[in-house]
Amino acid sequence: MPRTRALVGFAAFGLLWGAWGAELPAIQSHAGVDDAELGLALLCIGLGALAAMRPTGALVDRFGQALPLTAALLGLAALGPALATSAVGLALALLVLGACSGAMDVAINAEATDAESHGDPLMNLAHAAFSASVVVSSLAVGLLREVGATPLLVLGLAGAVLVAVAALLFRLGGRTAAPARPMGPLSALLHVPRPLLVLGALAAVAFVVENAWQSWAAVHLEDGFDASPGVAALGPAVFAGAAAVGRGAGHVLSRRLGDRALLALGASVGAAGTLLAALAPASAVALVGIAVAGLGTSICAPTLFSLAGRTAGADERAAAVSIVTTLAYLGFVLGPALVGLAAQASSLSAALAGVAGLAALLAVASRAAPVPSRVFVERGAG
Repeated sequence: MPRTRALVGFAAFGLLWGAWGAELPAIQSHAGVDDAELGLALLCIGLGALAAMRPTGALVDRFGQALPLTAALLGLAALGPALATSAVGLALALLVLGACSGAMDVAINAEATDAESHGDPLMNLAHAAFSASVVVSSLAVGLLREVGATPLLVLGLAGAVLVAVAALLFRLGGRTAAPARPMGPLSALLHVPRPLLVLGALAAVAFVVENAWQSWAAVHLEDGFDASPGVAALGPAVFAGAAAVGRGAGHVLSRRLGDRALLALGASVGAAGTLLAALAPASAVALVGIAVAGLGTSICAPTLFSLAGRTAGADERAAAVSIVTTLAYLGFVLGPALVGLAAQASSLSAALAGVAGLAALLAVASRAAPVPSRVFVERGAG
């Protein structure tokens, strides 16, 4: 049952964010904000998520089942951006959306690590469900936009699905609470054990590479190769599709390879694909590189989240996951901005080549990943 809850939760999470990405131009138009105002508002998603992740982990360990509640709250929060009619209103709506998203992110990863504690790898498969759901949702929203659906209708449908999923998850039951114990001081939320700090730093690098292509693939194709908007839009779609395939492959490989070997393999493939796409002579070659980058980098973060869940006992597992996801999310939020700054100083191709260097560094640093002694059935030590 924990396996089913995790997979359903990840798929629902992907559905919401796939709809959000496809509907963003319409949301911008409805709110009446320019690109600069939209960029500042989008930062609020990251700020809200970062603020919510660590406390959510502590609360999940304390009270147990949290996934249905976080899914329902995210479904309700999805309506906010569609109702915003100003820059301030949009920023506030995205702050709430980000906080609810960060809470659900921790809850679904905690569910996946709980499922893995029963002896079977799941994290890469769960993240594959997220990526596949993003692709399907994006395409569905594209069709809805073609027939004139409003942002309120689109995000309302996505939110309604999340609320329905929350009800299903509640019926499926949930993780049990840890044995009652006094809540630690608020300062304890700032304590990061060294193994989790290492895993979080590695995950942050992985997310810098991953979000570099999610954010800059279309721009790279359009500006670097004069690709049409339709071809440029293939960049993030190809990356997301390849990520779903890569995570499915990672699920299979996780039964045969150690954690460090799997992380090194994913980062190495991601580095090769990123370098190919960055230095490609034509858009078709760049798309091949983007696909290869998606296949490789998609394995890295789920593998690190899995390790985080296995470094702690059952009563601290969600807290451990929340620490690593919070640190990783810093890379996710800051990555696109760092690429933009590097591109401003040189060129976008050079900046993306630098991202390839980060992926290669991650492959080398994989040897430093702390691997707990508890391992999956049929799996060698990392």
